[in-house]
Amino acid sequence: MDLFTEKRILTVSQLTQLIRGVLEENFEHVWLEGEVSNMAAPASGHLYFTLKDAGAQIRCVVFRASARAMRFKIRNGMGLVLRGRVSVFDQRGEYQFIAEYLEPKGIGALQLAFNQLKEKLAREGLFDELRKKPLPGLPRRIGVVTSATGAAVHDILTVLKRRHAPVEVLIIPVKVQGEGAAREIAAAIRDFNLYREVDVLIVGRGGGSMEDLWAFNEEVVARAISASRIPVVSAVGHEVDFTITDFVADLRAPTPSAAAEMVVRSREELEGELRHLTTRLSSAMGRKLSGARERGEGLIRALKDPSLLVGHLAQRVDDQAARMKGALNGSLRRRRERLDALAHRLQIMNPAVEAERCRERLLILSAGMENAMQRLLDGLREKAAVSGARLHAFSPLATLDRGYCIARRHPAGEIVRDAGLLEQGDRLGLTFRHGSARCVVESADES
Repeated sequence: MDLFTEKRILTVSQLTQLIRGVLEENFEHVWLEGEVSNMAAPASGHLYFTLKDAGAQIRCVVFRASARAMRFKIRNGMGLVLRGRVSVFDQRGEYQFIAEYLEPKGIGALQLAFNQLKEKLAREGLFDELRKKPLPGLPRRIGVVTSATGAAVHDILTVLKRRHAPVEVLIIPVKVQGEGAAREIAAAIRDFNLYREVDVLIVGRGGGSMEDLWAFNEEVVARAISASRIPVVSAVGHEVDFTITDFVADLRAPTPSAAAEMVVRSREELEGELRHLTTRLSSAMGRKLSGARERGEGLIRALKDPSLLVGHLAQRVDDQAARMKGALNGSLRRRRERLDALAHRLQIMNPAVEAERCRERLLILSAGMENAMQRLLDGLREKAAVSGARLHAFSPLATLDRGYCIARRHPAGEIVRDAGLLEQGDRLGLTFRHGSARCVVESADES
């Protein structure tokens, strides 16, 4: 029997599918913990990262549906606890962990999401005090964004009615918890800003758990409040509850009832302040009238006989005329002195005088130049005589004067300096001080 007929040959894809089946069947519900690294979030919406500890690591994936349900953002270095299943990525032949639920290790997912969003918005400046808008002193209309059936709207209306009945209240009912609540709250804030029907907004709800209040921790609500041109009062939960809207809003109220008290002052307070302002106005007007009366009496006392006033004015005119005359004379004197000084300088700088000085200087320089040239010529003449004597001393003619002659080969003209270079029969030309001669060598002696 052929051995190959007994073998089952698998393709790579078949083997991978078998391995994946084994892994998914035996590791279907696994809890895993570790540290995140190599975090990636592509446009597909899936999340990819590596989960590691001191001894090993595994690739993890969070598919888009699970990622959307997450309240926090995954970052490198974060400790996570995951629940999911082990599978195989066929194209690479790598086993991986498919996470279906994630939570931060050591801190709740909601609290981490709250901290992350708070840090992000704080960096962008959404909590800056300079952005806060003041509340109107006497609002005519108040907008309320809350649940139509909750206790918060009842508390707000009760307080407003008790404190200032004429104020109008416009309510946009919204969901305050659960899926879609944050989008409804943000849309209501934008609608109020679009129609500009109110002077101030109260956004909030009654107390509850962190999960119940989470709609007021959503980024979409925070940005809607930040973009609002109408002042916003955040009134979420009880006094101990804090949400992101509390930090972004122009004013935080500990409860919905307190928010109503903050935006509308009671009739008694307004009447008391009106009485106080009336008293201050009356006192100020009294002081103003008393001061005006005293100034008028002082002016009456200061008013004197017009003729005396005219005399004082005439005296001032005479004094000013005298001072003007003195100033004019002084100015004329100074100008005359300056004119004399300029005339003196002009006389000194007369062109004829200056030309005479230049002519005398030119004569002096010409005489000096002639003397210098004569001395220079005498010196050069003397140097030429000395140089001529020295040149004559080294001249060949001087040597010939002493009885010497110059011997040259004939007809080449080469000077002969050594008798040993001559041979019998060589023809020589002899040059004397006066004239020359030709001869033939009969013998040569080197000594």
